[in-house]
Amino acid sequence: MDQLDKPLSEILRPDKIEDFIGQDHLVNENGPIKRALDSGSIYSMIFWGPPGVGKTTLARLIANYIHADFIEISPTVSGVKDIKAAVEKARANLNSSANAGGFNFDSSTKAKKTILFVDEIHRFNKAQQDYLLPHVENGLITLIGATTENPSFEVVSPLLSRSRVYVFNPLSKEDVLKVIDRGIKFLNEKQFKVELTEKARDCLAELSNGDARSVLNALDAIVTVGLSKVDVSDLETVLQTKLNRYDKGGEEHYNTISAYIKSMRASQIDAALYYLARMVDAGEDPKFIARRMVIFASEDIGLADPQAIQIANSVFRACETIGYPECQINLAHGTAYMAKAPKSRKSYDAYFAALDDVKKLGNLNIPLEVRNAPTKLMKDLGYGKDYERYPQNKSYLPDELKGKKYYYNDIDGKTN
Repeated sequence: MDQLDKPLSEILRPDKIEDFIGQDHLVNENGPIKRALDSGSIYSMIFWGPPGVGKTTLARLIANYIHADFIEISPTVSGVKDIKAAVEKARANLNSSANAGGFNFDSSTKAKKTILFVDEIHRFNKAQQDYLLPHVENGLITLIGATTENPSFEVVSPLLSRSRVYVFNPLSKEDVLKVIDRGIKFLNEKQFKVELTEKARDCLAELSNGDARSVLNALDAIVTVGLSKVDVSDLETVLQTKLNRYDKGGEEHYNTISAYIKSMRASQIDAALYYLARMVDAGEDPKFIARRMVIFASEDIGLADPQAIQIANSVFRACETIGYPECQINLAHGTAYMAKAPKSRKSYDAYFAALDDVKKLGNLNIPLEVRNAPTKLMKDLGYGKDYERYPQNKSYLPDELKGKKYYYNDIDGKTN
């Protein structure tokens, strides 16, 4: 055998749920899908997550597990005609079960289920999605839709309300390494002698960004060009990409995010965008970058531009709902804004100075006039007495800290 007759990602699709890699929150013993399978109560679902994380594979496993007829369509090549054909097949399955004596109209029905799997369901227009609705509602078909887009925006509300949405996460590095090892084991069993150095194996896992299909496609490419022992330079040749020296858990990770933050702090837009590009190119989690941007907006910009925190939060939200590749533009916009914004650490420094006094001095007595006075006794004891809503020259600090300043305006003679 000189070449594989099918893509490795297709060959290695597991046929047992026990062999499924990743998404433990859904398929472990206490996961909702595993529990539903064990109880036999399968319902319509929407799988939302990035490519290559097991959405199609799990849909097929569910069908195998409950011995359902599995029909797969994709909006890129299918339309209402294909949906109608699937509905007719489901109706035939129902009638076949009834004629065989396995179907009745009570809760003990044994009718054969039909699972309609719609890949990229977000590509169906409203009319096509509406056509599915009555057949999902009456249970003729069990819908499993897969989407990389937020279903709240891309799936019509009536269909969404009749389905349970499950979020699929990018595979962890450990899970991707399992996929790589499974692929290499299979290739070696089929007399393709493929061996990755530890560094190449690690780089391939990092490069995948949690996408199992991408690493299996890489192994396909290695077989195609006839490589056996593969190091990092071989990967670069096969994949036609320069592997960015960036370990998400290592020193380069922290060096890069540090350079990114310090470039924004120094208002160096070009440097900040460069380090952002390095992180994006290496597959860094966009939410990690956006989270640091939110922190930066409070810590380094603060009251000099109160809108910065709103911009940063909007970027974080975009990263959550859109993801790569589009959200890199949101990150770029946010980075440029943060770098250009005026900087002030006054509130940041003032808060931590106050926190330092709290830690050193403990809970000092709060002045009576600013204490809460919900009862007559407390009022009689002086709680809230002489309180002024907008005092001009009065301190509400504890007696031991009277006259203490934490927050300095420029006119106070100290700048932050």
